[in-house]
Formats: sequence, C-alpha cells, structure tokens
Amino acid sequence: MGALRFSPKQRQVLTWWREGSPHWEKSAIICDGAVRSGKTLCLGLSFFLWAMARFQGRRFALCGRSMEGVRRNLTGEVLPLLRGMGFQCREQLTRGEVTVSLGRRRNIFCLFGGGDEGAAARIQGVTLAGALLDEAVLMPRSFVEQCCARCSVQGARLWFSCNPEGPGHWFYQEWVQKAGERNALYLHFTMEDNPGLSPQVRERYRTMFQGTFYRRFVLGEWTAAAGLVYDFFSREMVCEPPEGRAAEWYISCDYGTLNPFSAGLWCWDGKTATRMREYYYSGRNERSNKTDEEYYTQLEKLAGDLPVKSVIVDPSAASFITTVFRHNEFHVVKANNDVMDGIRRTSVYLKSDKLKIHRRCKDAIREFGLYRWDEDSTVDKVIKADDHAMDDIRYFANTILVRHFPVMR
Repeated sequence: MGALRFSPKQRQVLTWWREGSPHWEKSAIICDGAVRSGKTLCLGLSFFLWAMARFQGRRFALCGRSMEGVRRNLTGEVLPLLRGMGFQCREQLTRGEVTVSLGRRRNIFCLFGGGDEGAAARIQGVTLAGALLDEAVLMPRSFVEQCCARCSVQGARLWFSCNPEGPGHWFYQEWVQKAGERNALYLHFTMEDNPGLSPQVRERYRTMFQGTFYRRFVLGEWTAAAGLVYDFFSREMVCEPPEGRAAEWYISCDYGTLNPFSAGLWCWDGKTATRMREYYYSGRNERSNKTDEEYYTQLEKLAGDLPVKSVIVDPSAASFITTVFRHNEFHVVKANNDVMDGIRRTSVYLKSDKLKIHRRCKDAIREFGLYRWDEDSTVDKVIKADDHAMDDIRYFANTILVRHFPVMR
C-alpha cells in the first residue's frame, strides 16, 4: 500500500472504524459525490480491512448494481491490493464468493447484483456481519433494506457509496438526510479528493457532462432534473455527411402505432456515429395507422442497398420484432432500454463529438429542442411527448455506441 497516495478524506474512510477514531462507534458510512472522486476504491479497501480486523469465520456482502459491476469496481480493484499486503484471496466465481485469509483468520465475502426488483430474494436467509453497497441509489429499496436486515451479527456495519440522483430519491431522504439519526458517518467527495486524478483528466470530466449530469457527476449535487434534457444541443452537433467509407451501418427503431414510429440510419466510421437519415411517421397526426409489414417496408427503404449490421429495436415491440425476424433480412438486437443511463450516455457522446446528427434528420433535430424533464415528478422522469426520435437515438447510444466508448458512472 506504500505506492498508493490517499487524500485526507480517503484516509478518513480507511480509518473511521478503528478505535481511537472520533467515528469508530458509528454503525454505517455513506460516501457520495462526483464521479472519479476515489470513493469506491478506498471504501472497498477499508471494508475488507475492517472485516478482517474485527471478525473470524463470518460472511459479508459485496453488492453492486450487477455482478459484473461488483467484479469490476470492487474485487477487481481491491483484491490485488490485499494480495500485495499479504492477504490470501481465493475467488470462487461459480459460487459468487471470495474467501480472504490472513494467518488463521478467514472470512467469506458474497457477491450480489442488486439492480433488479428480484434481487431482494437472492439475499434472504444469509446472516451477515457487514455489507458494502456500491452504487446504492441504483438498487431497489427492497434490496437495500433486505441487505440491511441481514446484517444481524454483533458489531455489523453498513457501507454505502453512490453518485447523487434527484433530491426526491428515497436513499437521499432516508439515509443521506438522516445520517445523524441512523448513526452514520456521511462524507461528500469531489474529484479533488482523488490524488490519482490529473488536472487534465479532471478537466475532461468537467467538459464531458452538461446540465443536470454536470451538477450531479462533477459537482456531486443532489439536484432535480429540470428544463430541456439536452439543453446543450447546438448547430455544431448537426453535420454534413462524413467523408470516407463507413465501417458499419446500423438502424435504430422506436416502434409506435398511434404514437410515432421513428427509425434512424447510422454510419459508424470507427470514430464517430452519424445519423445519416431517418423515417418518422405519426399515425395519430396522419389519421391512418400502418401495419408492421408497412413499417418493415419503410425499414428496407431506409437501409437501401447498404450492408446494415444490426437493427436495434425497443424490446417491448414484440410484434414488429417478429415481423423483422420473419423476413430474415436484418439481424435484430433488442435495445438496452434503461432511460437514465441512455440519456447520460447520449449526452456524453454528443458533447464529445462521438455522435452527430445529419442536417436532413429534421424530426430528430426538432425533438432535441422539445424533449424535457418532468419537473412535477419526485424521481428522474422525462415528459412522454416529442420523444420518439430521442428514444431511438438513446437505443443506439445505449446498445451499440457504448461498446466502443464505455461511459464511467
């Protein structure tokens, strides 16, 4: 651990549980704030060190939004550090467990993906001496509360980390604002609390986010989403056709019958994805609905003679997906329909020139100027109007472009 540098706030996370610390009698710790602020690494390392110093033969929970996230953010980062400190760490991937030993002391750390409503059932019946919940705001309340209830061993403690959401989020209201009542240590992080982050990288993150996401992920504020979703959209993001030959072609679709059907043809040249042309039809406005077969014909016209690699479709459009499959002409990919992740990624790609809109895509350009947050909602929610091109663009960004440019949370 000698090669690592820790900021004062990170050192506080590493030592809060030790006798002699002013916080050692706290029963929980909450670390929130900006992305890349160094909170997850020091929280994870501190969690393992605390568990190994205080307990023998106990079980602990390592929780993230997904099992992949737990392995990437926690075990993948922390276990090499523990091994360097002399701990023996044995991963049993099929069982979702990590056994950590030092001398005669041995504890088991169970990995849980807590991102869906069924996650609470997976942790039932386990007796825990402690739990670390990374990205706690992205987990259902039922899972977080079940995890807390399982920590019934004497001396058990809870460890939370998250990036802020809206001030109406239940975790903010029940844990962050009530940290004192819950006997929890609350620490707020900024990017300046991570000594491993260069000024150049900090500046890159400051320019990567805009609006609501800037206030949350850069400033670390619990702020409500308000105004236009893409309030930064400008003429610079509208372009002429890219020069050179495209590496890959895609089509993204948001299916509708009475509501508009929107599809965009994408050119990916290895650096930038450009929406080259689009098809947009509103059955309600035209007072005439189209069948799935008629929409499929429009899909063929949009593709022309181009070698379209995949058609990305809203996974709820079962009948249209069946129609496309039946023709056996296009490879169908069901879109990742996570709204907030999709909006966040689309924002980053637009800001960093990874995603462009051709000037002929007038319906997409029109919707960028109309797509708004629902300011009457207590949770992050967009107004379901003027959002159909926005949805198909989000499907493309969240399903295809993310493979080339993962966006840090």
